[in-house]
Amino acid sequence: MKSPLLLALLLLATPILAATEPTNAKEAAEKKAAADKAIDEKYQAWKASLTPERQAWETTLEQNLGSFYLPLHKADKVRGTVNAWDYVQDDPKLPRVLLIGDSVSRGYTLAVRKALAGKANVHRAPENCGPTGNGLKKLDVWLDGGQWDVIHFNFGIHDRVTPPADYEHRLETIVSKLKATGAKVIWASTTPIPPDTKDGPKATEAIVEKNEIAARVAQKNGVAIDDLFTFITPHLAKVQNPKDVHFNGEGYDLLGGKVAESIETALKAR
Repeated sequence: MKSPLLLALLLLATPILAATEPTNAKEAAEKKAAADKAIDEKYQAWKASLTPERQAWETTLEQNLGSFYLPLHKADKVRGTVNAWDYVQDDPKLPRVLLIGDSVSRGYTLAVRKALAGKANVHRAPENCGPTGNGLKKLDVWLDGGQWDVIHFNFGIHDRVTPPADYEHRLETIVSKLKATGAKVIWASTTPIPPDTKDGPKATEAIVEKNEIAARVAQKNGVAIDDLFTFITPHLAKVQNPKDVHFNGEGYDLLGGKVAESIETALKAR
């Protein structure tokens, strides 16, 4: 039997716990909303301090990053953390490079910028570019911003369930639009999907099939191929996250170095 003193202490502790921890989903959501609002207010104050050009870029990100990546970007800017979507102030003496791709591309963007520092202005599309269907809708937005010397692009992970014929047709259209810019175009093969992901071996096989289709389209259209799939495969056990399509820091550094090499080769060929 509990002593009167122990019972009194337990009763005193109960309201303290209730006051510091969410008691239900509604309260948890309210706390998150309040935290998000605070970050947004700080972000908007930071944005207001920028030059008109940089403010315009942040507005583009707000319109395109979406509900998952935009809060992450805002939190980065409030903390003063660099990320893949930072505004790029062009050095007019250097060529301009555009990276188009999904979250894997986002992951290696900073490594590419580091490798090409002093050699190229490295920009990236203002969102996780997703599947080819999204590419057809948003390509004009991504290409806006002047003349491009090299465009390095990929679509694949988000197209794993896209019918092969549709994927090929969409890629043909995208390649045609990219080449029309006058840039040197590079196709990056899609990195592997492990067979133990939630989508299973079918997704692994789908990426191999999509890479074969993309290689055919690239060769037909005279587009250079950056074979990231073959390059990274021997390193997967060490650099790819378990049961995931994404990579650790070492993996993104490796991919970024390979992408930078392919871009330098394209720049020398211009």
